[in-house]
Amino acid sequence: MAREKRPIRRIENVAARQVTFSKRRRGLFKKAEELAVLCDADVALIVFSATGKLSQFASPSMNHIIDKYSSHSKNLGKSHQESSIDLNVEQSKYSGLNEQLTEASRGLRQMRGEELEGLSAAELHEMERKLEAGLHRVLSKKDQLFMQQINELQRKGAQLEDENRLLKKQVPQMPTAGTAVAADTENFLIEDGQSSESVMTALHSGSSHDNDDGSDISLKLSMSAQV
Repeated sequence: MAREKRPIRRIENVAARQVTFSKRRRGLFKKAEELAVLCDADVALIVFSATGKLSQFASPSMNHIIDKYSSHSKNLGKSHQESSIDLNVEQSKYSGLNEQLTEASRGLRQMRGEELEGLSAAELHEMERKLEAGLHRVLSKKDQLFMQQINELQRKGAQLEDENRLLKKQVPQMPTAGTAVAADTENFLIEDGQSSESVMTALHSGSSHDNDDGSDISLKLSMSAQV
């Protein structure tokens, strides 16, 4: 049969309250001793009864645990204080950085020609000087980049010219076929002591002689046929 669960509230009967206090105190001290022995922990337990009677348990000793607790409380207070100091420092740094960011943003807008109403003549002159100095640096940087590009193009052009000369040296110089034939014919005519006109005359004469021989042969054949 399960035990009835009693509600946790003040016991009105004085005798019953005293009995319950004695039982719970012994059980609490027993658990504290077990915790100290089993877990090798420093345990201190202080209990005052309703009449003001002190009951205590300590392992290893009450003074040792109280001193240890006091030191821990002081260190804890210092750590909290240091944490608060660090937090204040971080907040001040954040505030300073936020102000710097706001000022830089305002200066950038003024450089773009915005929010110039509240500036004096001296401030406008100073801004103009800064803009001219910045423009001079931009132009110098642009000229430097242009010179680098020109030098790079010149270097590539010189490299291509060197490669072209090398290729020309590697390709052999060979004459064309028409030029060789014309040169051989000219040499042949010069060696025989003949001109182009004499060659043409000889060829024409040969052709006429062949025609005459053909005519004589045809006449002889016709006369034989008549006989």
